[in-house]
Amino acid sequence: MIRRTFLIGGAALVGGGIFAVQYGDSSAKSQAAKLTDGKGGHNFGTWLRIGEDDTVTIYSPHTDIGQGSNTGLAQMLAEELDADWSKLSVVSAPAEAAFANAVLGKGFLSEMSGYPGIIGAMPMSLLGMVARQMNLQITGGSSALRFTGQQGLRVLGAGTRAALMETAAGRMGVPADELTTADGKVVHAKSGKSLRYGELAAEAATRSLSTKVALKDPKDFKHMGKSIPRFDIPAKVNGTAQYGMDVIKPGMRVATVIAAPVRGGKLESVDPKPALAIAGVEKVINLESAVVVVAKGYWQALKGARALAPKFSDGGHGLMSTATIFAEQDKLRADGKPDKTVGEGDVDAALKADNVKLLDADYKMPFLHHAMMEPFALTAHYKDGHLDVWGGMQDPLGAKAAAASAAGLGADKVTFHPMLIGGSFGRRLPMYMEIVDQVARVAMQVPFPVKLIWSREEEVSQGAYRPQSSAKLTAALGPDGKITAWRNDFAQPEDGLREVPFFYDVPAVARRHFKQVSNQTVGAWRSVNATQHGFTTESFMDELAHLAGADPVEFRLKHLKPGRHRTVLEEVAKRSGWGSPLEPGRARGVAVVECFNTIVGQVIEASLAEDGTPKVHKAWAVVDCGMVVNPTAAEGQILGGLVMGLSSGIGEAITLDKGAVLQSNFSDYEVLKLANAPTVDVHFINSGAEMGGIGEPGLPPATPALTNALFALTGKRVRSLPIKDQAKA
Repeated sequence: MIRRTFLIGGAALVGGGIFAVQYGDSSAKSQAAKLTDGKGGHNFGTWLRIGEDDTVTIYSPHTDIGQGSNTGLAQMLAEELDADWSKLSVVSAPAEAAFANAVLGKGFLSEMSGYPGIIGAMPMSLLGMVARQMNLQITGGSSALRFTGQQGLRVLGAGTRAALMETAAGRMGVPADELTTADGKVVHAKSGKSLRYGELAAEAATRSLSTKVALKDPKDFKHMGKSIPRFDIPAKVNGTAQYGMDVIKPGMRVATVIAAPVRGGKLESVDPKPALAIAGVEKVINLESAVVVVAKGYWQALKGARALAPKFSDGGHGLMSTATIFAEQDKLRADGKPDKTVGEGDVDAALKADNVKLLDADYKMPFLHHAMMEPFALTAHYKDGHLDVWGGMQDPLGAKAAAASAAGLGADKVTFHPMLIGGSFGRRLPMYMEIVDQVARVAMQVPFPVKLIWSREEEVSQGAYRPQSSAKLTAALGPDGKITAWRNDFAQPEDGLREVPFFYDVPAVARRHFKQVSNQTVGAWRSVNATQHGFTTESFMDELAHLAGADPVEFRLKHLKPGRHRTVLEEVAKRSGWGSPLEPGRARGVAVVECFNTIVGQVIEASLAEDGTPKVHKAWAVVDCGMVVNPTAAEGQILGGLVMGLSSGIGEAITLDKGAVLQSNFSDYEVLKLANAPTVDVHFINSGAEMGGIGEPGLPPATPALTNALFALTGKRVRSLPIKDQAKA
């Protein structure tokens, strides 16, 4: 009861001020103006600057990880502002408190609290303060367009447009309702007069921005819904894009790190002499759980680190292994004391009813690594009492706070410089980005800039993995072939039950979570908990269809009421030619998963190679995410998610022995090769639903759709991942 009261009370507090940062908060607005106005430019609502030369600059509170969301955000603001697209640009918002993302906080609270109506009705006075205190500037949760764009930038654009029109009405001496806007101008058609936004910006910026503004009807869109080329692509193609790995500063040194191989272990001792004997190595720094080697270049630092023989404790985790974690999860289920249960109906009674068929299935899923293309690389320089840090993180404001804490400095003595990110998928979130603490501590001990690079081996063995998890599912089929009861006993650190809805029409459902924690750092992995729940639910639905003697698509349709899920499933079945003849040696599988308010149905067509490993030939994805802002960018996200889902299901696994991770590089952490990726057909449905996320929902259906196809092909169920382990058996 106390916990529930705290969550609701916190939600009420945080729900109070969505536009306290973006609108009306004088201290935040003043700081934002100082950081963005500059010569001949004027700030509107923190995130927007209009120059007297008519340039429009968006200060995006989201980091570019390759997802293209900043172009989508620009489309959303430009749509409501009626900006001249040729004069619009997007830059990273400074990692400063004024740019904390209150809109994002409201969006996440509305979803996670379970009280969206209450959150939405709160007075808009406190959320900005809370967002700043939380250092909230996160990119993640498929949130950029559906929260920041839809609830923030569109409203900001419309409010700014209204302020410009009011200013123009005063200048022209005409009623505001006689004015229109287009391409960065306010136009009075009757007189033929017009004023550029740049001419109006200084005065308009002094006006209060209204949040009670009508947004455009989709039929009037000029920018949204169009496949406008992404801003970030040219620099990434011509090589001028700068990532954390690219930073070079005068006099800079390069460092690398070796951390305790067993998570939770501490550094007991290390002799620095072998490293210092290597040409170019200048310093060996001991941290609590790691040792850092500083040198004139990366290869000297790496060679020096590999010359060391540090001794680490195991933190009491030396007996932990993949097998012991699964055994502990089994024991928790056997004890029958879940931490959380969601669902309705009397499952126990339904399972004991006469004339029902029962089915049990146990599923196991390994730790999964983020496998970022760019390993961790941050540069820091402490000089004259100030610490500067350069690099790509999913929460620049949180990274700044972490660096300040590690260095023992006030926030005003630290500047974090956000950069592009070469892959992430959740690994660079503030709660598990250990490199920020490391580089700050190292920088405080050297007189020069230092770039800290994690080797690929360090990055693989010291990850913040998707949790190792398992589930025992039990269900009953009635005489009519419909499910009468469903129980899912799921074990891992977090439950994910609210974020991954169970949408099938079953009269008695109990989804129970058993909390099991290992020594490993676990965190958000692309689509968070939807991959685990998607795999177990959609695999079990296929097993029940087989028990009922029904086609997998028809069986699902029997358990779906008219609505978005049913429409998605019917469309993906139609587009894939479900039920039509296939080439010999091939089969199809289907899966439907909802997460981040987006529903994705996928069909996979696959065969088996001679060694028993799967080969995916074709894939179809039908997506209902509400409105699509940039179709080409959205398609790319679904494609990337689907291939990542196949990769994780087929060959990826992090395993433990004696408390330590066994994998060290792509040689033993197997990601899908380009030659093995399928052709993919992506189709979007706009059901008119509230906008959903797009970066993550394409991933969860891929693995169960593939394993279901393999069952149709071989008659063998894959209940433990990765699939490659079944091929070896």
